[in-house]
Amino acid sequence: MLDQTKTLAAAAALALAGTAATAEIWDMPAAYGAGNHVTKSYIAFAEEVTKNSGGDLEIVVHPGGSLYAGAEILRAVRSGQVQAGGRYMGAHAKEDSIFGLDTVPFLATNFGDAQKLYDASRPAIEAALEERGMKLLFMAPWPPQGLFHRNEINSMADMAGTKFRAYDATTSRLAGLMGAVPTTTEATEISQAFSTGVADSMIGSGAIGVFQKLWDYVDNFYLVNAWIPKSAAIVNKDAWDALSPETQAVVEAAAAKAEADVWDAVADVTAGYNQTLAENGMKVSEPSAQLMGEFQAIGETMSAEWAGNASGAGKAAMDAYKGN
Repeated sequence: MLDQTKTLAAAAALALAGTAATAEIWDMPAAYGAGNHVTKSYIAFAEEVTKNSGGDLEIVVHPGGSLYAGAEILRAVRSGQVQAGGRYMGAHAKEDSIFGLDTVPFLATNFGDAQKLYDASRPAIEAALEERGMKLLFMAPWPPQGLFHRNEINSMADMAGTKFRAYDATTSRLAGLMGAVPTTTEATEISQAFSTGVADSMIGSGAIGVFQKLWDYVDNFYLVNAWIPKSAAIVNKDAWDALSPETQAVVEAAAAKAEADVWDAVADVTAGYNQTLAENGMKVSEPSAQLMGEFQAIGETMSAEWAGNASGAGKAAMDAYKGN
């Protein structure tokens, strides 16, 4: 009897080992730290998949650029070096204009409109990723982009000659339309740029203001809500197709939950960042009616320019959004 019990135990152990050995493990690099609300949405998604797939699929998130730097993530997913990834899509607008629709200044300036813009553009985003061998799982919004400035700004005339931190074609064009002087600065150099006088102003979220402790260099943050960008959780299409239909359903359910949760949380996250700025001495305020009107006029110009250069799918997405 003892020998039989040992045999059964050994067989059970082998079966368990075999199950563990066949479990699929996906790596998911992310550029931002684990404490960031967008990265938290990736982690919650991964944990949900791991829990609900019955051990068939485990997703491991690698935050803070620890596996791949942000600029490398989309390429790594596309080439199959990793199965999944989280990436700020506006950085890839040169590859397809639809990836940058949510960064068109003053097109969507509140979370309700940002959701409508996402709904209008998601099919085109999915198609653009599909063409590149990837599948969209979900998208997470960032806080709205506000105006940081050393000085008090009441109208666009106050922006004349300002050294404005730019990091892409959109922000450089925005600087020009404001009468400011664009100065190219990487995200890692923001504090240095302000501390050395290379930059006086920039468009950014309260989140980056907190991360960079901009209260040491800048006195004002205006809630102009220039745009509400998003990051995407994406998966390599071959890795996706290799999953069973049951596991695919688990992944899609987890993605839907993570997306709903992060959209529900972003308003409170935004308020928290803005409160931290204020608590550290920065003046956080609404823009004057004149300044906001001038920004909206700039937004109309940049929206028309974007539509004129966009793909057919991109222009259709903008038209669908504006028609709502």
